[in-house]
Amino acid sequence: MNDPDHVLDHVDSVQEGSAHLDIILPGDIAPTDPPVRFAQALGQIGPGLVLAGSIVGTGELIATTGLGAKEGYALLWLILFSCIIKVFVQIELGRHALTHGESTLVAFNSIGKKRGHANWICWCWFAMMLATQAQIGAMEGLIGQAATMAFPGISRSMTEASGISSDAIWATITTLVAIVLLLSGGYKRVEKITTFLVAAVTGVTVLAVVVLPWSPPPVDFSLASILSGLTFAMPTGGIAAAMSTFGITGVGASELVAYPYWCLEKGYGKAAGTRNQSDAWAARARGWMRVMQIDAWFSMIVFTVGTLAFYILGAAILHARGIVPAKGEMIRSLSQMYSSLGDWTVTAFLLGAWAVLFKTLYVATAGNSRQTADFLNIARLWPNESGPARARRVNHLCVIYPLLALGLYLVFGDPRKLVTIGGFAQALMLPVIAGSALRLMIRDGDPRVLGSKIWMAFVVVAAALIGLVAGYGALNEVVVLVRSLLNS
Repeated sequence: MNDPDHVLDHVDSVQEGSAHLDIILPGDIAPTDPPVRFAQALGQIGPGLVLAGSIVGTGELIATTGLGAKEGYALLWLILFSCIIKVFVQIELGRHALTHGESTLVAFNSIGKKRGHANWICWCWFAMMLATQAQIGAMEGLIGQAATMAFPGISRSMTEASGISSDAIWATITTLVAIVLLLSGGYKRVEKITTFLVAAVTGVTVLAVVVLPWSPPPVDFSLASILSGLTFAMPTGGIAAAMSTFGITGVGASELVAYPYWCLEKGYGKAAGTRNQSDAWAARARGWMRVMQIDAWFSMIVFTVGTLAFYILGAAILHARGIVPAKGEMIRSLSQMYSSLGDWTVTAFLLGAWAVLFKTLYVATAGNSRQTADFLNIARLWPNESGPARARRVNHLCVIYPLLALGLYLVFGDPRKLVTIGGFAQALMLPVIAGSALRLMIRDGDPRVLGSKIWMAFVVVAAALIGLVAGYGALNEVVVLVRSLLNS
């Protein structure tokens, strides 16, 4: 058998110099024994951390802190619930990819009776994907705001020379740089730099929470306040924002669909080998499933700590001071969460915000483009079955998506609204994804690799709760819309 590190070596060779990662095909990797020790397994994680790089973005900087600023601690329970509950569905989607070698959309398209080439689940996903470009636009706009604050002199000169807002100019520059890097395969270089900065801003955020008791007033930070956020309250006026946050924080709908792609590209499935009835395959599959579960739960800890820290800062500082971040002042308002630590932390926040948002912009666009190419092939709208054809489609989409998102920001100019649109679309899609994952587990799950009955019960409960929470929010919004139409 090959050494497990062979998988990583192979993927690195595929990744270098490519704007996307082709799914590793059968025969590219010989069946490989999984690592036995926990430390060795920890060395094989990766897809979850890449996902975390996509997760820590607008959800945390805008939706999470904005919700904390508006509602205080009341919805702390929802943030924690959102981060944990969706991981069960994430792992089941990854299990299907590992054991069957199918991408998420191909698996979804096998559910129910198809009319045409793509079923309704895939079309719902495509509609959600288009809506989430609003979130990407918010990222580009926030990067523009951060650059304006970080380089006030240059920004002022650009505005005076062109008559155009410096936020818009920086957002446009960011978009063009992202496109160039996506097409040139520069992700590995960007990752080495931004990974440190993402870790830095998360560390500064956690530190800002730790020193809250010594921060200048007004600050609302106490054990009683935190416990008050764990009472499962749902403020009437905050349901729309809450459902948007539920859709976007933790593993959002987009990330749930993306995770199996990352697992396939990592090589977990091919290391297990083509599924057959042998005991050797079942043992390898269970071993690599263990690695994937460690990967998923480890990344959950990382993004949950960061998400809770952002929410607490929004509730403790912004809510206490009556600040609700809005439109062009989003980054400036958010930077006040760090001012109690000194001016240097505001600078660190601006650099970290750039790193977090740009990394998310890059990873999300690369993932969205790959999945959309898959969808276009399934729907026979733009076939790309061969490797070169798929690469061309992905490159085309790596140009189209960032420009579309930039257009949305330049037209609407309100990052918070853009995030709400994308987040709500993801919340609507979550029950569909959860239900599909449950269907795949029941219909196609290999008994030799499936989890215990207790685990399967958790998956069923998780899918039901996701459907209940997201469905409640959707129904409430329909009622509000009907009432507004009747009163108009």
